[in-house]
Amino acid sequence: MKQTHILKSRGIGFFSGTGGELFNKIQIILAVLFLSLILPSAASAHRGARNEVDTCRFSVGDEVIHFSAYTPTFTGGTSYCHGIPNIGLTHLVFDYEGKKLRNTTVEFEVTKEPEGTRVYYHEPEKIKKGSVDAKIDFANYGAGDYLAHVTIMYKGEKLDSHLPFSIGVAAEDSGIPVVIIVAIFLIAIVILAMVVMSFLRGKKSDSTNESE
Repeated sequence: MKQTHILKSRGIGFFSGTGGELFNKIQIILAVLFLSLILPSAASAHRGARNEVDTCRFSVGDEVIHFSAYTPTFTGGTSYCHGIPNIGLTHLVFDYEGKKLRNTTVEFEVTKEPEGTRVYYHEPEKIKKGSVDAKIDFANYGAGDYLAHVTIMYKGEKLDSHLPFSIGVAAEDSGIPVVIIVAIFLIAIVILAMVVMSFLRGKKSDSTNESE
């Protein structure tokens, strides 16, 4: 009895019980593991969360512009940033996050890389509404890598900020996601630990019974 109490006080008692009880405990731990892996991923997928790094934002001098792309014909109101899957009429939207740029002359340009061929150009002007919608039919230029440029005069110097994106380029298949691999690895360790602990406890119980 004293030995059993010591084992339980060290946490080994959790792995004890019948086969059905052990299976239930495995289910509980699996559920906790999956929730711990899924919830952070779901939270990070939501753009705009507090303290989240938004890679669709880029600095222009002291100000920030948010870039988003839409292909209404193919995907309706779905927003894209670095990778636009369909080749066709695309709306590239540049939104000022501050108000200073509304009083600054801003120039917009989109080039196809690596050639640097211009596919869109918006002459320098003050955009009082704080948003520019560049409509480009990329079917005329093809799939590939592009660069969005935003140029302003900042403290007497011409600054060119840019953000890369791709059109019609399928994302590389990285195989099994790392999260899944980690989850399988952790689950295997937990199950193995439970089986070993249950086996050891069974042997100790048999030894105790024999001694009695």
